[in-house]
Amino acid sequence: MKRQDMNVFAAWFFMLQTLAMGWVAAAGNALLQTLGASTPEGSVPGRMVGALLLLLLTYLAWYFMRGLPPHGKQEGNGYRLGHRLVLAGNLLAGALFAFQFFESGIEGHNTHLVLDTFTTAFGYFAMGCFAIGFSLLYQSSLPQEKKS
Repeated sequence: MKRQDMNVFAAWFFMLQTLAMGWVAAAGNALLQTLGASTPEGSVPGRMVGALLLLLLTYLAWYFMRGLPPHGKQEGNGYRLGHRLVLAGNLLAGALFAFQFFESGIEGHNTHLVLDTFTTAFGYFAMGCFAIGFSLLYQSSLPQEKKS
């Protein structure tokens, strides 16, 4: 897999976004209201500003730490599978993140209910992918046993 650092960076952003999506939207709304814009709670502009704030915080952590953990070794056990699981988690969390912006435009109640249920399940499954993927990446950095 190319761009492993970008995969881990996106995982940290999406993991924090998935865990605290309400708090992130509230922080964005608070900033917009502080600047004088009147936005309703849970609105798309508030979610966008909150996501940009979270992206900035993730970037600052990456910049000052010179990378985000876990740092695996390419020759270690579980490295490739760990990155694939993290990528799967990124895709699922990205679907949940995108749904937040489009859910207000969905007209049908049943369609909204089905999509909301699936994207919520994506969030839970993404967190599992992140946990197992990060565990495998950490495991790949540990000293490996030599086969005799």
